[in-house]
Amino acid sequence: MRGESMSSTCEGEITGSKIFMSFVLKELCFFKLITQLNAKQNGLCSQSFKQLPQSDGGERAVLFDRFRGVLDQTVGEGTHFLIPILQRPHVFDIRTKPHTFSSVSGTKDLQMVNLTLRVLSRPEVSRLPTIFQTLGLEYDEKVLPSIGNEVLKAVVAQFNADQLLTERPQVSALVRDSLIKRARDFNIELDDVAITHLSYGMEFSRAVEAKQVAQQEAERSKFVVMKADQERRAAVIRAEGESEAAQLISDATAKAGMGLIELRRIEASREVAATLARSPNVAYLPGGQSMLFNLNAGR
Repeated sequence: MRGESMSSTCEGEITGSKIFMSFVLKELCFFKLITQLNAKQNGLCSQSFKQLPQSDGGERAVLFDRFRGVLDQTVGEGTHFLIPILQRPHVFDIRTKPHTFSSVSGTKDLQMVNLTLRVLSRPEVSRLPTIFQTLGLEYDEKVLPSIGNEVLKAVVAQFNADQLLTERPQVSALVRDSLIKRARDFNIELDDVAITHLSYGMEFSRAVEAKQVAQQEAERSKFVVMKADQERRAAVIRAEGESEAAQLISDATAKAGMGLIELRRIEASREVAATLARSPNVAYLPGGQSMLFNLNAGR
């Protein structure tokens, strides 16, 4: 009896220890499961905060929900909470950004013109979900070059090549108004539009240069003609003056005889004598007889 009681006691202890060990193992498994779930939850939360820890100034976020799609309301600046796995943010930069693109357009008189256009653009904040659904994050690179070339070609075709320079403010205003109106169809606001560069093709540049050379030659020929005309008029006036002077001398001679001619001869002789007297290398020899004869006569 005593042996049977001892064996039953040992069997009871073994059964109790098995139950205890099973309970401990269950507790350990439950604790491990809780730890894993907590780690996964922390990882999802940290992942969600990494996706949108905060929106900086000048940024807006569009949320995509796996059940409802793109949400109508955007998320502004600051830190926000997301539902892990179900929601994903897409951040837009709503600050004004410059864009530059070039275009080769034909004018009204069939001349090719190279134009460079610079625009300052930003998205319409209230329409960001629509922009994301239709165009995506790179909306400006998809829209602005295409509508810019379209507007430039349409506006430039209304003017001749020389009018693009003489009427440049009007051309710029027309391009700006047309491009702003066209960009609003895609929910894009343009703060400024300007033509920064304008150049013509080689053939037109050569034609303009040849035209300028021809104009300069015409101006020079015109000056030569005017100079010749003025010289002719001066010669006529000079001849008329000399004719009138000769007529006056003839009339005076007829009235006063040869006295006026003698007076003019004496005045001319006095001027010649004064000129010769001022010259050291000129000696004046009186006419009528030789100087040697005069010397011999003096002896």
